[in-house]
Amino acid sequence: MRASIRAMHVQILIYDGFDELDAVGPYEILHGAGFETELATLEPVDTITASHGTVLVPHATLAERPDLLLVPGGGWRDRKPVGTHAEYERGVIPAAIAERHAAGSQVASVCTGAMLLARSGILDGRPATTHWGAIDDLRAYESIDVHPEARVVDDGDVLTCGGVTSGLDLALHIVERVHGPEAATFAARLLEHDRRQEVFARATTG
Repeated sequence: MRASIRAMHVQILIYDGFDELDAVGPYEILHGAGFETELATLEPVDTITASHGTVLVPHATLAERPDLLLVPGGGWRDRKPVGTHAEYERGVIPAAIAERHAAGSQVASVCTGAMLLARSGILDGRPATTHWGAIDDLRAYESIDVHPEARVVDDGDVLTCGGVTSGLDLALHIVERVHGPEAATFAARLLEHDRRQEVFARATTG
C-alpha cells in the first residue's frame, strides 16, 4: 500500500445489521488521517440500520474499484435475518468483494466481515483472522491459514482483523503503512487508544 498524490479512496461497505463500531471506528481514523473515506452500500438506499439500531445515511454506492474496500461484520453468531450471516447466505456482497478485488482494490475486513471475504474466495491460500466466535467457521475453509492469535493479519492486498475493537488497530496499521509510524502514533493518541500490535504479516509492504 503506497501513498500517492491524490488521497486514497476508501469505501466501507455497510449493510443492514452490520456492527456499528466495526465500521465507524475505522471510518473516524481513516477519515481523520486524510483518506477519502465513504460509507457505501452495494445498491442505492436511503438509510441503513446497524445491529444496535443506529440509522445511517450512506455517502455513496460501491465504486467499481475503490483503492481500499473495508468490510465490517455483525450478526454472525446470532444468525439474524439481517447482518453478516444473512449476507453470507445471500452471496451478493461476497460476489461484489471478489469483483472489486479482481479489479485491483485492496480489501480489508473487521471482525466477522472476514466470513464474507472467505465466501468471496479471496482468502484462499492466505492467512486471515476473525472474531473468536467465528474462528471455527473460518477454519472450515481448509485453504485458509487461520491465525487466532493475531490482532491484525496483513497479507498485502488483503487484510483481516479480530473482533470489533481490533478494527481500530487495523485502521491504524493502514495509516502506518501509508503515512508512516509517526502518523499512526498521532492518530492513536488523538483517540487515546493504546495500540495492540499483534500483527501477522506474510507479505512485504511499503
